[in-house]
Amino acid sequence: MSHSHPHTEHHFEASDTVRDIVIGMADGLTVPFALAAGISGAAVGIDIVVTAGVAEIAAGSIAMGLGGYLAGRTQRQHYYAEREREEQEILKVPHRERKEVIDIMAQYGVTKQECEPMLAGLERNPVAWRDFMMRFELGLEEPQAGAARKSAITIALSYLVGGLIPLAPYMLMHSIPQALAVSTAVTLLALFIFGFLKGSVTGTGAFKSALQTLMVGGLAAAAAFSIARLIS
Repeated sequence: MSHSHPHTEHHFEASDTVRDIVIGMADGLTVPFALAAGISGAAVGIDIVVTAGVAEIAAGSIAMGLGGYLAGRTQRQHYYAEREREEQEILKVPHRERKEVIDIMAQYGVTKQECEPMLAGLERNPVAWRDFMMRFELGLEEPQAGAARKSAITIALSYLVGGLIPLAPYMLMHSIPQALAVSTAVTLLALFIFGFLKGSVTGTGAFKSALQTLMVGGLAAAAAFSIARLIS
């Protein structure tokens, strides 16, 4: 006797949040590390390294958060401007919009004749027609309310957390060479773990993501460290 079970599809739906965490954590792990490492070679006290690192984390988290907020606001403004344009085109040139629908569906193997019932339904519901064009012609989806603010907070906090990881050894130790060595090891380990978790959450392969994040973050940190040491 067979039993039917409801089919449940699991899709990852927090891509924007993960993107913001990646942006904040990646920069937070590499930039403060490079700054602290660069200053470490300038024959200064460890308190100077900590002070400069904390200042950079504070400034960086604010700047990154503000950048995320402005990007979110711009995306929202762009969406509504395009939506208004689509509304006007449906009202003023519906024949052109009908042709665009047919052209879009042709990409999926749907003939003009097969589009007729769908076109009739869209013409009865201009809002659905507008949303269809936004999604399938322009590839735009309406940003969630408060998305810009959420993005700013997520990026800023991620940068803050990421930045404290390489700086923590300088806060807890008294020897700059030892703190630098521990900071390097901790930062590379954090990049690997961060990449592993990111891959697990997004379903892109935990170990592969860990190696990619370690490689990219390590190269970025090495480049920033080299530049900082040259300057200092």
